[in-house]
Amino acid sequence: MEPIAERFLRYVKINTQSNPNSDRCPSTDGQIELARILFEELLDFGLEDVHLNSSGYVWGSLPANTSTPTPVIGFLAHMDTSPDFSGENVKPSIISNYDGAKIILSEESGIALDPEEFPELKDYVGQDIIVSDGTTLLGADDKAGIAEIMEAISFIISHPEIKHGTIKIGFTPDEEIGRGADRFPIEEFGADFAYTLDGGPVGELEFENFNAAGAIVRIDGRNIHPGTAKDKLINAIQLGIDYHSMLPTFDRPEHTEGTQGFYHLTDFSGNVENSRLSYIIRDHDKRNFENRKQKIW
Repeated sequence: MEPIAERFLRYVKINTQSNPNSDRCPSTDGQIELARILFEELLDFGLEDVHLNSSGYVWGSLPANTSTPTPVIGFLAHMDTSPDFSGENVKPSIISNYDGAKIILSEESGIALDPEEFPELKDYVGQDIIVSDGTTLLGADDKAGIAEIMEAISFIISHPEIKHGTIKIGFTPDEEIGRGADRFPIEEFGADFAYTLDGGPVGELEFENFNAAGAIVRIDGRNIHPGTAKDKLINAIQLGIDYHSMLPTFDRPEHTEGTQGFYHLTDFSGNVENSRLSYIIRDHDKRNFENRKQKIW
């Protein structure tokens, strides 16, 4: 197994699922567990100014080995995984020399990755693919980014003939719940430019980012026996359906691409008396983004 794969498999077995209902930072203990491991590994590499603060942010510095003036470059990745899917008891496996066929993740659960449904799988024919058993997230978002950064730093250190300026490394908590940048120590990090390694095909570089916000809509209804409900009953579920239907149909993720903005309904729950809708709002254009936030209210 390649060293980078071994490193990645170690990281994904740590449950770092974040929790939007927590008021702590990081929001879960597993993130601190991974942060401590990364902190120790950066120290073992011999990096300078290595820190792990009380909020779970890890950063360090690889000094320049050239006298040529160069910008200070940073590389970042986040430690947490999505709060919407389990990150516990991840069971990764490697599909060697992928042949382009359906990948059975779990015979027992009937879970598979089918290129008919996910045609991008065809782009990886002949390569090794790491998957979970389908009952949890794998956690490649963004432990793949962490493994890439750590392996790159290890390679650069072991090849001193590669000349480089100062390189800053940073790992952040709670990105999946929108808090990753909230307490990031920008001044202490000290990079002139920084890049996040987080998903996308090989060779792709994204040089702009979207604006994002979360919105929660709560609806109070009135529950009346249906036999005497005329002109009295107010069904919070139906109001939630009506509310969502008033938002632009084609401003949903399933109808957008590129830099088009959207409203993404991520959760809808409740009963006749109370309902709750959770949204993600995104747009690359700042003015459109502000308009979207106003519209949803």
